[in-house]
Amino acid sequence: MAASKPAYKVADIKLAEFGRKEIIIAENEMPGLMAMRKGYGPLQPLKGARIAGCLHMTIQTAVLIETLVKLGAEVQWSSSNIFSTQDHAAAAIAAAGIPVYAWKAETLEEYDWCIEQVNVAGFEKSALIAFSRSMLAKLAHKNVADSDLQRRSAS
Repeated sequence: MAASKPAYKVADIKLAEFGRKEIIIAENEMPGLMAMRKGYGPLQPLKGARIAGCLHMTIQTAVLIETLVKLGAEVQWSSSNIFSTQDHAAAAIAAAGIPVYAWKAETLEEYDWCIEQVNVAGFEKSALIAFSRSMLAKLAHKNVADSDLQRRSAS
């Protein structure tokens, strides 16, 4: 049975509108990603890809996340730093229906919990893991190793 988890966890979902405005501004400052959306979006080159991300949850990261989704990927995200999250960015991503687990000033326990959320419900075998700290990769490796061990024990 897959572990249940919330669709997202952010500081305040009411910040989504402000976050969306900031994302629109950032999109104008990130022409490379916008060109990728326009040129490759219709082709869906990442369709079927599962991407687990653990990078600073900023407005610029939100543009990256939405680009990955527009290219067809299924994405989940947590922040890689307990102090760097821009709460309005996380709220905008959550409001767009993308699972995100991040808020500014997480405790270390909350930080660990957020990372664990991108490693359940099928994402333990993500096609790509994007991270700036090793916690997500370590947890994914442990989950895959535990899964392999359980499968071998059942044989």
